[in-house]
Amino acid sequence: MTFSLISPAFADGQPIPKKHTRFDENLFPPLKWTGTPTGTQSFALLVEDPDAVSGLFRHCAIINIPGDRTELPQSVDTGPEHAIKFIKNDFGNARYDGPQPPPGTGVHHYRFRLAALDVGNLSIPEEVGAAEAWKRASKHLVEEAVLVGTYER
Repeated sequence: MTFSLISPAFADGQPIPKKHTRFDENLFPPLKWTGTPTGTQSFALLVEDPDAVSGLFRHCAIINIPGDRTELPQSVDTGPEHAIKFIKNDFGNARYDGPQPPPGTGVHHYRFRLAALDVGNLSIPEEVGAAEAWKRASKHLVEEAVLVGTYER
């Protein structure tokens, strides 16, 4: 079975609903995955915008998602979830911050990258930031699934 990532809120390659952007409620979108690779002990998630004016911009980073999980609910960053750990994004917040592209910059593509990892727990402080956390997590990569949502202002 192929390792794949979906969202009940939007289809791959389609617009992310406004309630999941910083222009509205800024809610973390629900995510679900199937086909967890053999050997997976945990997951890491990165949400990034490669179309940002300043270059690659990271909106969310999560580590230590238990390997038996198959989904993250909407607003997981505001709930009582204790097993997962949020790392500071490029806004400087240890949570999800949705799309907020400047006007006139066209369609932005937000990549939700879910990494299956061969380690159960990563000791990464939230202050290192999303880019460094993803680099460290990627050393344990088994396989990656990607979902792309778009947003244009």
